[in-house]
Amino acid sequence: MNISSILAIALGVSMDAFVVSITGGAVLKEKIRFGSMLKVGVVLAVFQALMPVVGWGLGSQFHFYIKNIDHWIAFFMLGAIGAKMMYDSLTDIQEHQAVNLLKTKVLLYLAMATSIDALAVGISFAMLEVSIWFSVICIGVFTFVLSIIGMCIGKVSGERLKKKAGVFGGVVLMLMGLEILLEHLGVF
Repeated sequence: MNISSILAIALGVSMDAFVVSITGGAVLKEKIRFGSMLKVGVVLAVFQALMPVVGWGLGSQFHFYIKNIDHWIAFFMLGAIGAKMMYDSLTDIQEHQAVNLLKTKVLLYLAMATSIDALAVGISFAMLEVSIWFSVICIGVFTFVLSIIGMCIGKVSGERLKKKAGVFGGVVLMLMGLEILLEHLGVF
């Protein structure tokens, strides 16, 4: 596999984190600080970069088992977060706060959900004997940069869209989960 193919895969793998960052920035009520962007970028990048390593370690003997469930896990995790985000955006009750990407629990949950496919990429890399370390660095750097850019884009659009941003973000997350599921079921 050549360098341009690895870069394209790294970009593709990082797009889920990019969308999550846009969504997270859009629903944040507070000002985004550099430290917050750094936290989101690092956590998402670490998960996106480490999952291929885990996949590489598991190797091709477990490919069948992981391939059979990874899409379901991503579907349910992204669906649950998306539904909560939509619910919180549509209710005016003070107890309900929008899903906050800066909360460590939420950030870890989303980082895990969006990096499930990266696990399968790692298994594919093992079967194709691709240099895992170069790939991991590319995935990590792309994810880090796109996550920071995504938060900025989301914050700017979120201020204009207000409640609609939470609904839009919830729909986007649910559609990402559905896309992963349908892709793995062979629908497209």
